[in-house]
Amino acid sequence: MIKRLLCIGAGYVGGPTMAVIAQHCPDVEVVVADINHDRVAAWQSGRPPIFEPGLEEVVRRSLGRNLRFTGDVEHEIGEAEMIFVSVNTPTKTFGQGAGRAADLQYWEKTARSILHHARRPVIVVEKSTLPVRTAEAMERIFKNRRQGQRFEVLSNPEFLAEGTAITDLESPDRVLIGGAETPAGQAAIDELVDIYARWVPRERILTANVWSAELSKLAANAFLAQRVSSINAISAICEQTGADILSVATAIGTDRRIGSQFLRAGVGFGGSCFQKDILNLVYLCEQHGLPEVARYWEAVVTLNQHQKERFVRRMIRVMFNTLAGKRIALFGFAFKANTGDTRESPAIQICQELLAEQAHVCITDPQALEGARQVFSASTDRVAFESDPYKAADGAHAVALLTDWAEYRALDYRRIYAAMERPAFLFDGRNQLDPEELYQIGFNVYAIGRPDRTSL
Repeated sequence: MIKRLLCIGAGYVGGPTMAVIAQHCPDVEVVVADINHDRVAAWQSGRPPIFEPGLEEVVRRSLGRNLRFTGDVEHEIGEAEMIFVSVNTPTKTFGQGAGRAADLQYWEKTARSILHHARRPVIVVEKSTLPVRTAEAMERIFKNRRQGQRFEVLSNPEFLAEGTAITDLESPDRVLIGGAETPAGQAAIDELVDIYARWVPRERILTANVWSAELSKLAANAFLAQRVSSINAISAICEQTGADILSVATAIGTDRRIGSQFLRAGVGFGGSCFQKDILNLVYLCEQHGLPEVARYWEAVVTLNQHQKERFVRRMIRVMFNTLAGKRIALFGFAFKANTGDTRESPAIQICQELLAEQAHVCITDPQALEGARQVFSASTDRVAFESDPYKAADGAHAVALLTDWAEYRALDYRRIYAAMERPAFLFDGRNQLDPEELYQIGFNVYAIGRPDRTSL
């Protein structure tokens, strides 16, 4: 039975996952190590550096009992019996595979550090999203082990959705564990199964070979992103024909073969996983001589890019073909509600395109304002940041709702309209608001995939 568990990487995956494990396994010492000392200090204080509903409460239940955070990665490797690797694996921006392949430099450094500092047999668990057959590369590194060292490598991909990560961890649809089809590999799988089985029903814990587990993560995100791009493609047709995307999505979603999930049209998907994982899948297909398959998945990303461009083009067209000098209030900067994460957020590209049209942009968001500042504060004086959405909209020519925060549905839009320039435009990039109600107030309303409500 594992008694000492280490996670290397205290980010959006490592921190929440280890907090939930610590809560359900009080007899297991859980340590999270990271080289970012500010991040470690925030976690160790009980105030996580990331926003996730319910996370702070879960962390505080175990902090100081069997959960702690540290910057001493090397020492903790030497003490651990099981090590989760949850380091960043961004898309390469240089060299072969740039823009598609995963950048594995942090992963490899971590693997070599484990090899150098491990002082007992260790089960190494891939938690980062990695290309298929990365475990094989890790095992090749571990073949250089010293006498007495023994390593088993497992793949345990995460299927968390930001904004519901704690719920996803507490009651997962499935836990997937991949390992070598050897007695030692199966024994390692059993050790990890025993940890999750403390609170996850055994029938939801799936086991596979390590390659299948690695590919399942990429495939799951590719399928979900494909649904988003598919419904967004239909939304473009709706705008040209007068059809309503909400009605179309309802009709599609009631077909039990299709289902209703991920059929809400919007300005496009974002976050750290979807685009990265699809491009990783594209690169994998290209490397294995499957160009037609690669182009199929690449089209999902292309359509996502097109949806953001189309949103801005519509703004330009209806606002008299110029945005120069106009104030645009962006309601939301996080890539989705209930998170402060701005990675690959559609708001970034939309803001960039608005700035290219010489617009003045005021960004507001309940949790992601600091992230927005990091992206834009040094680039131009035509971007303002405002925590109060009413102040953000004051004097604006248009409001563009880009993140589906519940707070934005509860705003007083009569008050917002009264403070705006005329004619007042509202672009609902998430179909969160009632266009007829807004039209009656006086707005010219443009929602994704829905008929225009305008007096112009």
